[in-house]
Order: sequence, then C-alpha cells, then structure tokens
Amino acid sequence: MPPIHNRYDYNPLRRQLRNKGTTAEAYFWLWLKCRQMLGYKFRRQHSIGRYIVDFYCPKLRLVVELDGGQHTEHEALAYDRTREQYLNSLNIQVVRFNNSDIFSNESGVVEHLEEIVRRRAISLDHPDQHHFHGSGAGHPS
Repeated sequence: MPPIHNRYDYNPLRRQLRNKGTTAEAYFWLWLKCRQMLGYKFRRQHSIGRYIVDFYCPKLRLVVELDGGQHTEHEALAYDRTREQYLNSLNIQVVRFNNSDIFSNESGVVEHLEEIVRRRAISLDHPDQHHFHGSGAGHPS
C-alpha cells in the first residue's frame, strides 16, 4: 500500500504549488511557520492520499484551506466536498477561510483558527470526555 502522507510522486507538484502559491497563502504561512500557531507545527502543501492540502498540522490532524473565488463554482464545490469527506474519514478536520478574509479580517481569522486549534487539541487529548467551560457549574458529579 503506498504511503498516504507526502507521497514521493507528488513532490514536484507540491514544490510547484509552494513556489507559485497565492498571495494569501504566502501571507497566511507567515502566521503558521516556525510553530507560531500556539506552538503547533504546520506543513505547507502537504499531500494526503491523492489530495494536496494548503496547510496541515500532523499532531492535530487539522487541515487549513484557503479558498479563492473559484471555490464557489459548482464543480469546485463538489470536488471540495468529496475531498473533505475523504479527509474526515481519516479523522482529519478541515477548516476553510476565504482568501479575502486573510487580508480584510486578519485578527478575526487568527483568533478563529486559534480557537479551532485549542478545541482540536482538547478533543484529541480527551476524545471520550465532554468539556465544560466556566466555574465548574454544570459538571456531572
């Protein structure tokens, strides 16, 4: 069985995507590289199965996709849905941001991703437990 992650035969395409990525991807990478997102390592243009994702955090099994205008077209939406179902079947969560939000709502995107990272870390550390926030009220005895 061929490897699922970073297949060797995808290396040229992955390299090309990194080198010719969108401005939003390059800007977003500045937030993620060198473990800047709450200490978690992300990879850029990472292959999983037959798909190449924009950003992937192996420890959290979290994919971050940046979507441009082409992702609103019917064919692209169907492809994204199939791809996301495959990734979800591997217990990989997918989160999407619009390219325009990267520039128009930088702090909102970062805060939202930080919250997703925190929740994902908790859910993977304690998959069978429910987590409550606050002063302890509502915890089962």
